[in-house]
Amino acid sequence: MKVKFLGAAGTVTGSKYLLTLKSGRKVIVDFGMFQGPHEIEKRNYDEFDVDFREVDAIILTHAHLDHVGLLPILNKKGFNGKIIGTSATYDIANIVLLDSAHLQHEEAESENKRRQRRGEPELKPLYDVKDATDIVRRFLTPVGYNETIEIFDDFKVTFRDAGHILGSAFLEIEAENKKIIFSGDLGNYNKPVIRDPQPIQMKDADFVFLESTYGNRNHKSIEESKMELLKAIRETYERGGNALIPSFAIERAQDILYFMREFYERGKLPPVKVFLDSPMAIETNTIFRLHKECYDEEARALIEKGKDLFKFPGLKTTRSVQASKEINYIKHGAVIIAGSGMCTGGRIKHHLKHNLWREESSIIFVGYQAKGTLGRKIVDGEKVVKIYGEDVVVKAKIYTIGGFSAHADRRELLSWVKDVKKGATIFNVHGEEESLKAMKDAVESMGYKGYIPKYKEEIEI
Repeated sequence: MKVKFLGAAGTVTGSKYLLTLKSGRKVIVDFGMFQGPHEIEKRNYDEFDVDFREVDAIILTHAHLDHVGLLPILNKKGFNGKIIGTSATYDIANIVLLDSAHLQHEEAESENKRRQRRGEPELKPLYDVKDATDIVRRFLTPVGYNETIEIFDDFKVTFRDAGHILGSAFLEIEAENKKIIFSGDLGNYNKPVIRDPQPIQMKDADFVFLESTYGNRNHKSIEESKMELLKAIRETYERGGNALIPSFAIERAQDILYFMREFYERGKLPPVKVFLDSPMAIETNTIFRLHKECYDEEARALIEKGKDLFKFPGLKTTRSVQASKEINYIKHGAVIIAGSGMCTGGRIKHHLKHNLWREESSIIFVGYQAKGTLGRKIVDGEKVVKIYGEDVVVKAKIYTIGGFSAHADRRELLSWVKDVKKGATIFNVHGEEESLKAMKDAVESMGYKGYIPKYKEEIEI
């Protein structure tokens, strides 16, 4: 069997792996979009040197954009195979891909006005709404956790709960007398609502493709992080400003709402107005309510008591652009949860433009900020940043809370993989250079063979 690393090799995003069996049959694990610096995002336009007409199936670990975001380009590349994932993954992928198509259309329109003035060729979106809709219709009947399916002769896959986002899975694959695990993105433990990652069942695996996003550091506990969040909101309220929380619409927004509800119920939240200013997050709330099979025991118990996990007095959801704009007239006492999580687009950029220069306001980062993104520039302490072509001085107080990550940290990754037999090969993927190197050194010290693949590298296993 050959494995070609079409993404998440030396980078955090763009997860996709091509498996070619000796029979010539082909399977791809994930087909995600590259995000981050311009030189990385340019890879979304690569040809990948693959004849997609020969691909039998695509297996999805979960529905984040960097794992499913390029699926719609396959319509025009001749792909006619199966797309396989969990039920919640299908539901979330539907809104993620449609949102991505709309966003690309808007960005292309804006960019092409500038290009036209410069006499440059037009920018074409990677795909449109029709492409996104058509590919979602190709999804097969979903599979459940701990369910093994035979995709074709000599290729079986079992989906295990990865505890990363709703519906996320890690894959245990048996093919050509080899046992292979794809971690996908492994979840942070003790998060609200969804379950912790399952232990590895395929302990005699020969190869593990291990995500390494936080391979060089550990998170603070969820409880510590909750207290940091509450402290940041209180301090901002006392200073007379607004608190902006750039948040991924899937999972992170729901986690923050869950904690806000807890703060309110315990009488700890100051008299703020909380805005969920993200149509995608609002839609994701609905999907969460449909998939209680993914909940942990604590969340199920609250549901049985009649609680809505993501709702409380003082919360306002804003779907329309006009409602979002009206938030910017509020100068004090607003907590604004909006995407995108790395400030690369979406409504958060408008709120940053109105608040980033205000000393009394604050920006509360609750998720990973990739290199090259606006969020990373702010976290790294840049004094002036560009937003929609305009220089904006950074005077707001910046809080960075790492414990809310949806990714397992170094300690959790190593604890999860340690049950695999010693001597197995662990491919360190889905990370920046420092974290990949740290994770490779760590697994080698535990008796495994570590390897950091390069983009488009092909390896026989």
